[in-house]
Amino acid sequence: MENPLAVLRAALPQSPLAHIGRDEFAAYPDLHRGQAAPIVAAVLIPVIARPEPTLLFTQRTPHLARHSGQISFPGGRREPDDLSSVETALRETQEETGIAPGLVSIAGFLPRYITGTGFDIAPVVGVVSPDFALMPDEREVAEVFEVKLSFFLDPANAQETSRDLAGKPRRVHVFEPDGRMIWGITAALLFDFAGRLNAAHAMKSP
Repeated sequence: MENPLAVLRAALPQSPLAHIGRDEFAAYPDLHRGQAAPIVAAVLIPVIARPEPTLLFTQRTPHLARHSGQISFPGGRREPDDLSSVETALRETQEETGIAPGLVSIAGFLPRYITGTGFDIAPVVGVVSPDFALMPDEREVAEVFEVKLSFFLDPANAQETSRDLAGKPRRVHVFEPDGRMIWGITAALLFDFAGRLNAAHAMKSP
């Protein structure tokens, strides 16, 4: 991908979107019963600017109260001192992986997502200089790894499967790079992200 920052900026909205999507859990308010409102959060979708761009993921440690062991993008809840979703995403990325905000150039945004586990997530897309040194937070992050962006741009790699969520079968997106299972909100964001990039490419093709 030539100049990934320019390519992504041309394909993605350049300001946070008011539109809200909902994941498969959202139909089950009992999953976050007693919570007055969703917890405001943000994630960074980190595109590593390698000769062949990659996406960076974290695998959460198995002892966490929510989403333990799952593969996700770095991110977390907004703190009172955060002035924007970008600040939240960059701060959480540094805390979880050690990647400094100065190494990230913001490329765009995806629609906010409400999850059934009670989070209002703002996805921020950033291009990351490959000159970083990983320092994962061992309390939250079991592993940090990369997958080639091209894997997610191939529609053949976007699967759907049925999972039992809150006692009911639901269709969910799934990606399985190198035998790893990516599903849930992360897979939903990947599906949206790849669709936007492929649509932008198709519009430019003769």
